[in-house]
Amino acid sequence: MKDLQYYIIVIPAALIAISIHEMSHAWAAWLLGDRTAQQQGRLNMNPLSHIDPLGFLCMIFFGFGWAKPVPVNPYYFKNRKLGMAVTAVAGPLSNFILGFLSIVAYVLIFFSQAGDMVMALGKFLMTLGSLSIGLGVFNLLPIPPLDGSKVLFLFLPNKAIHWVYQYEGYIRLALLLGLYFGAFRSWIGIGQSALVDVAIDGGIRVAELLGLGW
Repeated sequence: MKDLQYYIIVIPAALIAISIHEMSHAWAAWLLGDRTAQQQGRLNMNPLSHIDPLGFLCMIFFGFGWAKPVPVNPYYFKNRKLGMAVTAVAGPLSNFILGFLSIVAYVLIFFSQAGDMVMALGKFLMTLGSLSIGLGVFNLLPIPPLDGSKVLFLFLPNKAIHWVYQYEGYIRLALLLGLYFGAFRSWIGIGQSALVDVAIDGGIRVAELLGLGW
C-alpha cells in the first residue's frame, strides 16, 4: 500500500511527464507544418489539455501509461510517413531528455549533502526522471496506437498499414488486456532500468567533474 508521501510526489511528476510528452508531439507537428494541435489548444504544458484518466491512473499505480493523443493531420507533411514518425518520436525523446536531466540533478543534489528541503526536491526529481523514462519506453513499443507503431509504419507497405488501422480497435483492446495482466511490464522495466542506470552514471561523472562527493 502506497503512503500519502508517495502520491504527493508521483502525481505532479506524472503530470509533468505526460504534459511534456504531448506538447512535444504538438510542437514537432507544428515545426513540420501541421497547425492542428495548436488550433485545438494542445501546444502547451497545461496537464488538463493532455490527461487521459485511465492512462494517468496507470502512470500513478504502474509507473507507465499514456495521455490523450495529440491530433495530427499528416496531409500537411511533405512526407507523410516520415512526418508521422518524427512527430511520434518527439514525445518519447522529450521524456528521455527530461528523465536524464532530472536524474543527473538528483545525483548532484545527493552528492552535495544539502539540507532536508533540497533533498526532498532531489527525491521528486528522481521520481520524475524514472516516470518520464518509463513513459518514453512504454510509448516506443511498436503497437498501435503507441508512438512506436508510427516508427514501424515507416518501414511497412501501405497495404500492411491499412490492415493495422482496420483492426486497431482490437489491437488496442489486446494492448489494454496485456497491460492489465502485466504482459509488457518486464520489457518496459528492463528498458527503464537500463536508461535510469545510464542517467545515474552520467550524474556521477558530472558530480566528479564538479568536485562533488564524499
